[in-house]
Amino acid sequence: MNLRRGSWFGFLFLLCFRSQVCARGPEVLEQNPAVQRFRSYLRIPTVHPEPDYGPAIEFLQGQAKEVGLLTRVFEFVPKKPILLMTWKGSSKEKLQSVILNSHMDVVTVEEDKWKYPPFEAHMDEEGNIYARGSQDMKVVGMMYLEAIRILKAQGWAPVRDIHVLWVPDEEIAGMDGWGKFYSSKEFDELNAGIVLDEGHISYNNTYIVNNEEKAVWWLVIQATGGTGHGSVYFDNSASENMFKSLGAINAFRDAQMALVRSGQKLIEDVVVINSVYLKSGSPTPDGFTMNVQPSVVEAGFDVRIPPVKELGHFMTRLIVEEWAPEGRNMSFYFKVKTETVTGEIPSTIADDTNPWWSLMRKAVSKFNATLSPQRANGASDSRFVRMRGVSALGITPIQNVPFLIHSHNEVMNGYEFLKGIAVTTEIVKEYGSYSGSTVEQTSSENYNVGILPSR
Repeated sequence: MNLRRGSWFGFLFLLCFRSQVCARGPEVLEQNPAVQRFRSYLRIPTVHPEPDYGPAIEFLQGQAKEVGLLTRVFEFVPKKPILLMTWKGSSKEKLQSVILNSHMDVVTVEEDKWKYPPFEAHMDEEGNIYARGSQDMKVVGMMYLEAIRILKAQGWAPVRDIHVLWVPDEEIAGMDGWGKFYSSKEFDELNAGIVLDEGHISYNNTYIVNNEEKAVWWLVIQATGGTGHGSVYFDNSASENMFKSLGAINAFRDAQMALVRSGQKLIEDVVVINSVYLKSGSPTPDGFTMNVQPSVVEAGFDVRIPPVKELGHFMTRLIVEEWAPEGRNMSFYFKVKTETVTGEIPSTIADDTNPWWSLMRKAVSKFNATLSPQRANGASDSRFVRMRGVSALGITPIQNVPFLIHSHNEVMNGYEFLKGIAVTTEIVKEYGSYSGSTVEQTSSENYNVGILPSR
């Protein structure tokens, strides 16, 4: 593929997107190099529980070579590579760099529940591309690369370094990816000023931007007790103790859900807790032993807590005293607990006192769009960045696509993908052109968040 020819496809789409006179039809997308590169990336199954990142790294290094970007690969944990692409800035001053971050991994799939094979990247007559990762978040990474292709074709060059970062394992909390990288000398050497990361799909001309997120507690509770025949009752069995805990947890969950359903709170402002597994019993070839009470019962929960320090203390006390009290032969531990050592989850300032916010707002205004800061209900690698005092803003400039992250039939519309490239191009250009000074733009305070627009 000729770089300049492929980039001009994107450049022409940027122009027609602004004028809203783009041609549509299956052949338009089939002939578009950016769409075909996106589909090629989607066909690489970097899927949990055992993602193979090698083919993805090879593909992305090939893309970097085409575009003319320098590359380095870090591997803090075996078979968990981090790929860094760099476009050097022209300034002689030590301006802070721009990092465009995306994760390569995708969550598991139930293939029989999909309309089309999840790693085929099938595109239908409407331009809908079905694939795992089409929303979360291979789409964002490819928009970064296509934006750089367009800017290079235009002859534009940044004044500050622009890095494109491809990381592993975000879907399992990122401990072997950003969790190792953010405290490394390799990260320090990048002199980061702003990190762009994944955000939320928007449904109108207001782009949702995540400037903070909830803490993630992956909580495991265990109950123990005596074993015995299934036909008798005895006190303090493992199952009885777990049932009491499940009752208390469900009561708390119902109260949080009621706040959202009544309109008193947004889901971003309440604690979300969901059961993800329940394990007990003695397995047999065709199921479980049905007449023996288990001596151990274990349950796992995905808990998401708004970044309010006092709330974290309250939740810890609730777990210790009601959900897993030692007096009922209960214990607990966290598979993941994301917060600082002081229990805080830093936020990025989302107003014009932060130049990175102001520059992004200027970029999207060229498309008659605005920004709305919002707390992410899920988690992302941005939390590691904010813990280092660096601005991190999560934006996925995609509109009019059903929210199907982690769902069956995850889909991205090809036309919306091309529009997203146009928006991303302007953001990267604004950031790369900025030669002003920047200061730490994170805070442990909590800011008002925008409301998710209704469809």
